[in-house]
Formats: sequence, C-alpha cells, structure tokens
Amino acid sequence: MTRSEGLTLFTAAAAFAALAALPFVTEGFYLTLAVNMALYIALCTAWTLFSGPTHLVSLATAAFFGIGTYSVAIGIEILPFPLLILCGGVAGALFAALVGAATLRVSGAYFVIFTLGLAELTRQVVAYLQTKVFGSMGLFVLTDHGEGDLFRYLLGLIAAIFLVGWLIGRARLGFAMRVIGNDEVVARHFGIEVARSKVILFMVSGAFIAMVGAIMAPRYAYIEPQSAFNPTMSFLVVIMALLGGTRRLWGPLVGVVPFTIVADFISANFPDHFNVIIGLAFLAVVYLLKDGVTGAIEQALGRRRRAASVTGEGRA
Repeated sequence: MTRSEGLTLFTAAAAFAALAALPFVTEGFYLTLAVNMALYIALCTAWTLFSGPTHLVSLATAAFFGIGTYSVAIGIEILPFPLLILCGGVAGALFAALVGAATLRVSGAYFVIFTLGLAELTRQVVAYLQTKVFGSMGLFVLTDHGEGDLFRYLLGLIAAIFLVGWLIGRARLGFAMRVIGNDEVVARHFGIEVARSKVILFMVSGAFIAMVGAIMAPRYAYIEPQSAFNPTMSFLVVIMALLGGTRRLWGPLVGVVPFTIVADFISANFPDHFNVIIGLAFLAVVYLLKDGVTGAIEQALGRRRRAASVTGEGRA
C-alpha cells in the first residue's frame, strides 16, 4: 500500500466514523433523507462494481433487492436480523450465479432487455407463489430497528463495498475486468476466462444489492412483490450511477446526492408525473453526459493538461 492510498483509507475511515454519529445529531426528515442517500449510494456503488468495468447496463437491481428483502421477511421470526442480511447476500449471489451463467453470454441492448425482463419475471413468480401457493399477499417484517439503525447498517455496507471494490481493483480479477471492458476479443487472446470473470463480479454485485434490500426490509414493515421488486428502482440506480460516472467506484456519489434531493422534491410535489420526469432524466443523462460528471471533469482536465504541454513545448 502506498502512502497516498493509506492516507485515502484513513480519511475515508474518519468520514464514515463521523457519519455514523449522524442519527444522534438529527432525526425526522433529514435522517430519512440521509437513509435514502445511503440506500442509493450502496445500490449505485454495488451496481458500478459490475457495470463500471464491463460497460454492461444491468436493470436487474430490483430483482436482487427484492430477493434480499424477502430473505428477511421469510426468516425474521427465526434468525437475528444481522444474520438475515448475510443470508440475503448469499441468496443474491446464488441468484446472480444462476442467471449470470446464461445472461452474460449476451451483450449490448440484449443484456439490458434480458435483465429488465428478469426483474419483472422474478416479481411475477414471487407474486404467484404468494397468492396461489401460500395464500397471502405479503409478509410482515416487525422489528425494533429505526431509521438510525438502518443508516448505520447501510453505512457499514457501503464501507464494505468500497473495500471489496478496492481489493478487486488490485487483484487479477480487476485487471481481467478492465481488459474485458475494453475488448473481449483481446481478453480472450490474453487467456482470460471472460464468462467466468463476469459471473464472479456479477455475483459480488448481486450479493451487495441483495444485502441492501435485506437492510431496508424493516422500513417497509409489510413486504409485497410490488414494493420489493419495484422496477423504478432499477432505472433510478442506472440514472444516478451514469450521472455521477462509472469510471471510478466513487463516481456515483456525485450523482446520488443531488439526484436524491431532486427526486424527493419531485415525488413530494409532482407524484403523478414522477415516472415521466425520471424517464426524461434518463434520456438526458445518456445523451448529454455519456461518461457522467466525473468523466466530463476528467476529460476537461486532460484537455487542459495537453494544451498546457503543447504550449510549453511551443515556447521551448
């Protein structure tokens, strides 16, 4: 570990420790807003773990989130909550392995469509099982965990996501995914097992997203397929991540914080037009900010450095 990396880790640890005290400082609206931000930071960074290096846009977030939520709903009367969060992660990883083995053989628009259909299929299957097999519309999740507890759980999970992302970036898997993201043909010539590498990273991403769903289960109190497998969540995650930029794991932070505030304002004041506005935002981000805010800043700085270098050479 270099000195700069050590300083970065120390700064991040100090920031997380300070944020953990937030529930003791504020409550009500601001704490709820902080939980929403932490929720989407966790989802977007977990999504970026896979979609960032592979450049594959996954709309399966709702499926993994719902699996985690139902993991808690099913076992809340049997196992302690922290253990159920881990169970949700395991369920998400297994689901990602099963699905990834088939879906990751396709790419581009086909992958986007497949993952969107997967999330909807999962919701329909769960709804059918609940109503036709178990004879109920939903499940209760009654715990004594408040917004402050959920915020601290999410904060710990965000720290874990960043740590795992940092470790992957330094490992052979991180190098393999960077090569795969640039050119899969070249990756195969290097002897990289493209399908296997994608599935592993898809499992890691899916596990973390499912753990986010497990953490948020107590907020819903009553779990049903429509809320647990909400497709809007998949699009929100993509919009926020792309807005911030996926070249860096921390890039989505730039998109999550302002967009969460704006989305909260829209849902409160224009609830009937929320999906339309979100759709327009999605189109605007895709067409106007291809590499996100962080990508645009990096490109601008790169152009400035090149211009300064050319000017310096001309003077010499």
